Amino acid sequence: MQYIGARILIEALIEQGVDTVFGYPGGAVLFIYDELYKHRDRIQHILVGHEQHAAHAADGYARSSGKVGVCIATSGPGATNLVTGIATAAMDSVPMVAITGNVSTNLLGKDSFQEVDIAGITMPVVKHNWIVKDVNALAETVREAFIVAQSGRPGPVLIDIPKDITAALGEWIPLRSNGKGPIKNIESISADKLAAGIIPEGADPSEIRGEDEVLSARARRLVTRNRRPTFTDEDIDRAVSLFREAKRPMIYAGGGVIISDASGELTQLAERLNAPVALSLMGVGAFPREHRLYTGLIGMHGTVASNKAVQKADLLIAVGARFSDRVTSSADHFAKGAKILHFDIDPAEVNKNVGAHAWVVGDIKKIIAKLLKVLPQHIKTDWEGNIEKWKEKIPKAHHSSSSILHPRFIIEETAKRLGYDAIVATDVGQHQIWTAQFYPFTRPRSFLTSGGLGTMGFGLGAAIGAKLANPKRPTVLFTGDGSFRMNCGELATLSSYQIPILIVIINNTVLGMVRQWQTLFYEERYSETILDRPPDFVKLADAYGLRGYHAENERTFIEALDFAMKDLSSGLSALIDARINRDEKVLPMVPGGRPIDEQILI
Repeated sequence: MQYIGARILIEALIEQGVDTVFGYPGGAVLFIYDELYKHRDRIQHILVGHEQHAAHAADGYARSSGKVGVCIATSGPGATNLVTGIATAAMDSVPMVAITGNVSTNLLGKDSFQEVDIAGITMPVVKHNWIVKDVNALAETVREAFIVAQSGRPGPVLIDIPKDITAALGEWIPLRSNGKGPIKNIESISADKLAAGIIPEGADPSEIRGEDEVLSARARRLVTRNRRPTFTDEDIDRAVSLFREAKRPMIYAGGGVIISDASGELTQLAERLNAPVALSLMGVGAFPREHRLYTGLIGMHGTVASNKAVQKADLLIAVGARFSDRVTSSADHFAKGAKILHFDIDPAEVNKNVGAHAWVVGDIKKIIAKLLKVLPQHIKTDWEGNIEKWKEKIPKAHHSSSSILHPRFIIEETAKRLGYDAIVATDVGQHQIWTAQFYPFTRPRSFLTSGGLGTMGFGLGAAIGAKLANPKRPTVLFTGDGSFRMNCGELATLSSYQIPILIVIINNTVLGMVRQWQTLFYEERYSETILDRPPDFVKLADAYGLRGYHAENERTFIEALDFAMKDLSSGLSALIDARINRDEKVLPMVPGGRPIDEQILI
């Protein structure tokens, strides 16, 4: 079938199972947006207020659903506005396909209007990018992009399409041609089967085109490589030997557990080993919060139990985690008495920040499943009640009476109303860590936060994407007044599409985390961190046609929450501006560069 490039792009996205894209139009993508208009009954486009938040929305869509998120921007400044969102996704291993328009191929490299080398700019923050200069290569480029975004360690990719390619006629060869619906993951068809003429179960021979017509050579190699075993029985045997030798094993789990859908397997492993489990920020939700073996966060703002246990352990099992500086603080003093056993899908992470004694490279779910087949049902350990004793050491600030309205009260009361099925997004700062500490997460893909890049302004776009991906799950954004100033324009998106999200601004009128450091380490010199200035966020919500409520104490917060829940049940968004003391601190805290068991608790 002969279609213009823009139509081929839309067909290729639908073929991949894409139902929603986020973006902002412009001259270089006019043909794409014309096709989106024509096919709006098949694929939904969400118009955001700024391209950065299109990327964050695609990110939130992907994190909460496990699918690939898709965003679109025009050339030049539209494309560069995506970069922060792409980098955010890259740092947290989020599968995303960013599509940018560019000037026509005959104008590339000539400093044309709104021309920028977005492939060069994004090279450090994507798994791969493509500039499509042949319309007949567009469909296979899209297919390849989805393979790359999802395979191995997931991450963002970018497809840059010059305007003339979107207008040129090309041959569209669908993966399925009889209207029975898309194959949502192209990896379900192996390159070997295609080459041999073996048809997927339930498909007619007429549905499948030849391999060379469907997959590029690189895509065929990727599909084949993704099926190769990445670890051996000897790797598993080494891990089991370390388990048997250990007296004080401990598990440090990260976002890789969630990406691999291995939370159930992780719980089984912990119970077999009788090992305490600490989570990185990206790992929140990977292990049940109420489980007896759960010790909480680890690292700079880790619990006493987590940070002491890792220093006392004789075997530290890192599962889908990368030993970031926010976890280790001083790598030279981290888990010095422990052998390190590292499970990760990315071999580049092994021995990168902390040296490992042994490792198994591969999909976390497959690794743990293999281990569970050979491990005994129970391994005795020598923790002797120390974990429970350390769990009792809780900073006084967690129960502070220094303010009329405390962050813990705000978060826990909100959790009671929304229930355990809620999706919780945050921006970055004190509210982010308070949310990780106090919200009772019980399942994966419920906590959406920028852990690696630490992107203020991430939260509202992410919440929008998550709600659209999971319309039946209540969604809340906890944010700070500093972060919310960076994304409040997306209130227009909430209002226009009537997306019901609860926004709770934990408002201390300062850049709270920076102020905390200034208080502790800079002799209270509060340089440019006081934000006691407009706008009135409740009036701002009203200006966008949304409901807003002030809360300055526990009584008024509960009242505001009552009203907000009624708004949500009516399909409306609501905003609560909750005022707290500007000197509330996130505790525990490890000063930069110190061993993680040297914590500030008061």
